[in-house]
Amino acid sequence: AHPLSPAMAESEIRQRGPGRDLNAARAAFDVGDVDASRQAHEAKIHSTEQHAGESGKYVKSLVFGGLDGIITTFAVVAASVGGSLSTDVILLMGFANLIADGLSMGFGDYLSSQAEFEYTRAEHKREKWELDNYPEGEKQEMVELYVARGMTQADAESVIEVMSKYKNFFLDVMMVEELGLMPPDESDSPAKNGMVTFVAFVVFGFIPLMSYVLAGATGASDVANFVAACVLTACTMLALGAAKAKFTNQSMVKSALLMLLNGGMAAVAAYLVSWGIAEAMGGVSAT
Repeated sequence: AHPLSPAMAESEIRQRGPGRDLNAARAAFDVGDVDASRQAHEAKIHSTEQHAGESGKYVKSLVFGGLDGIITTFAVVAASVGGSLSTDVILLMGFANLIADGLSMGFGDYLSSQAEFEYTRAEHKREKWELDNYPEGEKQEMVELYVARGMTQADAESVIEVMSKYKNFFLDVMMVEELGLMPPDESDSPAKNGMVTFVAFVVFGFIPLMSYVLAGATGASDVANFVAACVLTACTMLALGAAKAKFTNQSMVKSALLMLLNGGMAAVAAYLVSWGIAEAMGGVSAT
């Protein structure tokens, strides 16, 4: 194949964006494979990465909302068992916690996402106004930042002079370098983040209650129901912990085990506190 002219290459990059197989690049870094890293950077799959990035923000809400839901609900189940409460009481407390905490988590995610978005957009608007009205001052700020990071004065001035030719790009760079903020993404939806968190909390939080919901049909004993809840919860927390590793750059095994430990400690603490209080009160009626 004939190499593209500079003009054609620029046109292709503008249409498809920069090319890199991000997943392959990460895998290459993990094993220190330079050749694999080179191949990953030469792969032209920008559209796939962009699609994954757009959905990734909702996957994050899904994972973290699910973890909160399953851990808190299982802690309620463990506390109820520790206090020798009946299956009816476990279901009552479990579902009440599921809906109340789910609404709180979802609305809290919405409010925090909305506040962050509005703050970022306001700062972006302010930086744009300053760049429009006093570009020399903004350029000088950026030059000073780069000199402080080790560039020579001449190199910093040269770099900033080139970047400032592309106003939108320079504005985005200013947001990151001066304020430590990513440029606002108008496609972000705080309401969707909140809804995903709520749904994930409820869906995954229901898992520790499944064996108790089905108790009438299965005829299982209270002990069997609790063992089933423990097994289902542990497997789900391992899976969610492994998924969480994608956002924390941990190994999947480490992240999964840490989530299992987190949930286990919460459940054991809830069980022991409930059992201790029940014993101190001379036993709590199941009804």
